[in-house]
Amino acid sequence: MIKCLIIDDEPLARSIVAEYLQSHPEITIAQECGDGFEGIKAIKQHQPDLIFLDIQMPKINGFEMLELIEEAPGVIFTTAFDEYALKAFEANAIDYLLKPFGRERFEAALKKWQEKQTINTAGNKAQELNEVPSKQPEEQHRIVVRAANDIRIVAMQDVLYLEACDDYVKVHTRDGVFLKKKTMSYYEQVLNPNQFVRVHRSYIMPLAQLTRIEPLEKDSHVALLKNGVRIPLSRSGYSRLRSVLGI
Repeated sequence: MIKCLIIDDEPLARSIVAEYLQSHPEITIAQECGDGFEGIKAIKQHQPDLIFLDIQMPKINGFEMLELIEEAPGVIFTTAFDEYALKAFEANAIDYLLKPFGRERFEAALKKWQEKQTINTAGNKAQELNEVPSKQPEEQHRIVVRAANDIRIVAMQDVLYLEACDDYVKVHTRDGVFLKKKTMSYYEQVLNPNQFVRVHRSYIMPLAQLTRIEPLEKDSHVALLKNGVRIPLSRSGYSRLRSVLGI
């Protein structure tokens, strides 16, 4: 038996997907969820093979939800907004159903999922989706992190700096350090370049935390932050920082 979840904040949208699935007795709906937090819990509990996922939802959006899942199932996006379709396809999402969609379009999406079952693993799909910048407005103002069994929404004004750490990024905040399964390049594309500057291959720094730039030996420089942390500046990073500061 194939297990699926429907994750959408609109009851009518969930009911339409459920109705279309009635013609597929091999697929059972393990749970319907009204937001991303419910979705994360349901995925952990049911370990579904497939999820129908809305993007724009309260609390956390669909892309942010996927970031917090270690091994995501197959994903078919269902949304009323078409501006993220290209990013979803670039991430090798199974399909992107633009509301309102009919039964024929829904069946085509299911067929794609069945065909990809033998090609893509869930783990690879999760990593690909996590590395595609969705560039939704809220991503410039917050980072969703997991702390033990809790989920926190960190406001960008609380971020002290970002630091590369192997396959992760350390998010240094006033409340501690959190790991994100992301790359520095991802955040370089997502964050507002007028507020966050990549000053080194291993560091992205918010301008609001900068107190001064100090020279070091051989034309090298270091940035001093409000909390006393000293961040090295590469030559290109120093040039980029000066450009943003207008000096």
